[in-house]
Amino acid sequence: MQNKIHVRKKDTVMVISGKDKGKIGEVLSVFPKHNKVLVKGVNVVTKHQKPNKGNMQGGIVHKEASIYSSKVMLYCTKCKSVTRISHKILDDGTKVRVCKKCGETF
Repeated sequence: MQNKIHVRKKDTVMVISGKDKGKIGEVLSVFPKHNKVLVKGVNVVTKHQKPNKGNMQGGIVHKEASIYSSKVMLYCTKCKSVTRISHKILDDGTKVRVCKKCGETF
């Protein structure tokens, strides 16, 4: 059974705990099997990479590492704050995610 994660790819999120607390970034990918997400500019690690076909020179590379999904919260760009989401069914029958604070759809 797959675990359900409250954020999706291309959502804007804010980190609410850990060394990158307060940073805002876009979700690059979601890993429901491990309850983790990859956020742009958050949890940047240094990796020593050997030369290969893709990277002829090799060297030290900085890249994002995944963090637990419980450490991030959805960020509403309209009310400029972190928020929980509620669901709303529109007239045409589609289900959308809505900001609990200002009512903006995601």
